[in-house]
Amino acid sequence: MASYSLTTLFHERQRYVPGVLAVAFSALLIALQCGLLLGLFSITSIPIDHTKADVWMGAPAVLSVDLGRPIPESTLARMGVQPEVERCEIYLQGFAFWSKPEGGSELCMVIGSRLSPDSLGKIDKLTAEQCGMLAEEGTVIIDESDVKRLGVKGVGSTAEISGHPVRVVSLTRGLPSLAGPYVLCSIPTAKKRLPVQQGQTTTYVLGKCRNPQDAPTVVQRLNSYKDVSAFTTGDFSRRTQLHWLLKTKAGIALGYAAALGLLVGAVVTSQTLYAATVASMREYAVLRALGIPRWRIAWMVVSQSFWIGIIGIALALPAAFGLAWTLNRTMGVAMVSLPWWLQSAAAAVTLVMALLSGLYALRSLRQIEPAMLLR
Repeated sequence: MASYSLTTLFHERQRYVPGVLAVAFSALLIALQCGLLLGLFSITSIPIDHTKADVWMGAPAVLSVDLGRPIPESTLARMGVQPEVERCEIYLQGFAFWSKPEGGSELCMVIGSRLSPDSLGKIDKLTAEQCGMLAEEGTVIIDESDVKRLGVKGVGSTAEISGHPVRVVSLTRGLPSLAGPYVLCSIPTAKKRLPVQQGQTTTYVLGKCRNPQDAPTVVQRLNSYKDVSAFTTGDFSRRTQLHWLLKTKAGIALGYAAALGLLVGAVVTSQTLYAATVASMREYAVLRALGIPRWRIAWMVVSQSFWIGIIGIALALPAAFGLAWTLNRTMGVAMVSLPWWLQSAAAAVTLVMALLSGLYALRSLRQIEPAMLLR
C-alpha cells in the first residue's frame, strides 16, 4: 500500500499540491517563529555569553542579568577565598538615561568592567585598541546598530548619562539590544553614571575557576549565604532568557503566531486530503470490489498523509535555513537560531499534524461500497 500511495500522489499530484504546500508553510512558520524567538531572547543574555566568567554572584533571587541590584564590594572576598576560583573581579551593570545631544532621552544599559586582556567581564568583541580608548574616564563604546537610536552621529559624538558627559570613542558590531542599547565603559566611568551604585558597591562579582567543571560546586557553596545568589554562566544565561520568554508579551505573541500557522496548515491539509479521498471514491470502490479490506484502504489514506508531511517538511526546512541565513546576514547577528532539536521538534509537530489530518479524512471512507460502481 505504501508504494501505491506514492504512485497515487505522483499521478494525482495536482490534487495533492495544496496539501503539500500547506504542510510546508506550517513547518516553515513554526521553525522560523521559534527560531526567531530563540535568537531574539539570546540577545538578552549577551553580557553573560560574551564574557569569560564561570561563576556569577549577585543580589538575592536575581531574575535576569539586566535586573541586578547593588551588593557590597566586600563580597568579592567570598569569591576569592573559594579554593576552586583562580581569580575574581567586580562587574557593574544597570539601566540609566542617555540624554541625546539634540534633546530627548533613551533608556540604555551601562556595562562597566575591567579592561585588561584577562578581564572576566569584558565583552569579547572589544579589541585591545578599544579597551585602551575606554581607559579615559567618560569614554564609552556603543554598537553601530544603536547610533540612530541614541541620537548620535558616531565616533566623536558626545552625550550625557545620568547628567554626566560621555564621549563615543568607537563602535562595535553584533551587539544588538532588546531592552536598551548596550553602553560599554570602564568601571570608574560606570560608577558615576549608574545612579544605583553608591559607595563601595558592585552589581555582580565574577569568578574564573581553574577547572570550569568546578563551577557548580562553587555556586552551591556561595548560595549558602542569604544575602547573595550565585549561578554558573550557563544557568544564568538560561535564567535570563527564560525570564524574558515567560514574563514578557513577546514570547506569548510569537507562540500564538506559530500556533496559528500550525492551525492553518492542519485545516488546509485535512480539507485537501478529504477532497482527494472523496474524488477517489470510485477507485476505492474498485479496490473494495477486488476484496481489499476497508482497513487497508484507510491505511493507504493515512500513508498518503504521511508522505505529504514528509514532502512538505523536506521543502520547508531548506527554505527556513535560507530565510534565516538571509536575515542573520542582513542584521549582522544571529537573529534566527535553528538548532537541531528545534528542527526536529518542528518536523515532528508538522508530521503529527499531517497524520491527524489524514485520520480526519477517513470519515469519507464509510460511504465506500462496491455498489457505487453500478450507479
